[in-house]
Amino acid sequence: MNVELARRQMIEQQVRAWSVLDDRVLGAMAQVRRELFVPPGFRELAFADTSIPLGHGQSMPAPKVEGRILQALELGATDDVLEVGTGSGFLAACLARLAGHVRSVEIFPDMSAHAIENLRAAGIGGVDVETLDAMMLTEQSRYDAVAVTGSLPAYDERFQQALKIGGRLFVVLGDPPVMEALLIRRLEQDQWVRESLFETLLEPLVNAPQPPRFLF
Repeated sequence: MNVELARRQMIEQQVRAWSVLDDRVLGAMAQVRRELFVPPGFRELAFADTSIPLGHGQSMPAPKVEGRILQALELGATDDVLEVGTGSGFLAACLARLAGHVRSVEIFPDMSAHAIENLRAAGIGGVDVETLDAMMLTEQSRYDAVAVTGSLPAYDERFQQALKIGGRLFVVLGDPPVMEALLIRRLEQDQWVRESLFETLLEPLVNAPQPPRFLF
């Protein structure tokens, strides 16, 4: 594989083609060595337009989805970011390229350990990875941006409460076969606005609240 050619094709034919036009985002995705964050058995798919299995029923989103997440968050160079679901660490690495500091939480200890190794191998600083169930988070008004990389079958307000005023939350809401990616902005202490971004599919966040289910 010509890695650099494959990387450029990923950026131009997948990410940019899916309306990711922010040069800072495209630059970050080009600079972070995605191939270092893919499990060894799937290295040939590092730049493919597909999700990649990571174990525990989790997967690494397709590059175009990660690009849309990064673009939607409109990150500034000094922003404090929370990522929910570290996975392989690739999105955290891109977030770190765009923001000031990233706290990334992952419920599976082995995935946390692998992500830390991947970040170190890629020479990425500014990311703190913690093994933690995100449904235990209780922060208030702490982050400029929050990226939730697992879907929520039912909405949970804890993540929007973690935003500072002016902060942005990316989250995917719903059940298969159709889920909705949302950007939520905190305008005031008790005011948020919601914007629909695109339809996608992501594995549910572990221990996420479930909506009422009707039994017949």
